[in-house]
Amino acid sequence: MSDVGSDEFDDERSKHGEYEGDRNEAGERHGVGKAVLPNGDIYQGQYENGRRHGQGTYRFKNGARYVGDYYQNVKHGQGTFYYPDGSKYEGSWVEELRQGHGVYTYPNGDTYDGEWLHHTRHGQGVYHYKETGSEYKGSWVNGKMESAGEYIHSNHRYKGNFVNNNPYGQGKYVFDTGCEQHGEYHQAEQPATNEENGQNIKTQKLPYPGSREGYFTIGTSEGAEEDRAEGKWGELASTTVLRWIPKCITGLTPWTPAKDTSGGEKETASAEEGAEN
Repeated sequence: MSDVGSDEFDDERSKHGEYEGDRNEAGERHGVGKAVLPNGDIYQGQYENGRRHGQGTYRFKNGARYVGDYYQNVKHGQGTFYYPDGSKYEGSWVEELRQGHGVYTYPNGDTYDGEWLHHTRHGQGVYHYKETGSEYKGSWVNGKMESAGEYIHSNHRYKGNFVNNNPYGQGKYVFDTGCEQHGEYHQAEQPATNEENGQNIKTQKLPYPGSREGYFTIGTSEGAEEDRAEGKWGELASTTVLRWIPKCITGLTPWTPAKDTSGGEKETASAEEGAEN
């Protein structure tokens, strides 16, 4: 049933826009229908007793689009939201919010695959950086890296504790060659000089914030040259400088399955000497 040409539904049309579709005996939108809202948004899908309920597609006039489940007029269940900036969320919704498991693809191609709570990354998740191929795998709290986590790069990885998106405290670098460098991360209030720190200040990229609000970098590159952080919408933010203090290096332990090492020969000692030199 269409609202067009029906005086009975003039008030409804002025409040909720034009509607064409099924209705129940009480005249409520019920079944499958299409509504053009007064603000220009369009919904097409299932209704129950006058409310969006079931599967539907909601198109916003700004170009955004939601395809998925509705419950009593709100996004609830499984659905995909396409944002105007090109980002996309696929996953679970609870009362209009991203909650549960979902995959978010950001405008620069980065992805987050993991748990959400109240529209933010929260729980266990994996953030993949498209530009470098690196990824962070671990715990998130209120949209930030917190507690145990792991940065995985092409030929090495860092495993340790994270606080407020930054590695902090004890951790270790594990290299594909088999050796490990143990140490601690400290936050420095001022950038260290080349003489003070050499190569011990690391650079890393942080993920987008909880929704689509910018991109961050932290730290410095190859010494004391500052790498500025860019806050949401491009506003300049303060720089966090991290200092890595190495403690020890474990020995290189190559694995050669075809080689006979009987007779008590040890290769570990020589490898350790080479790693330390």
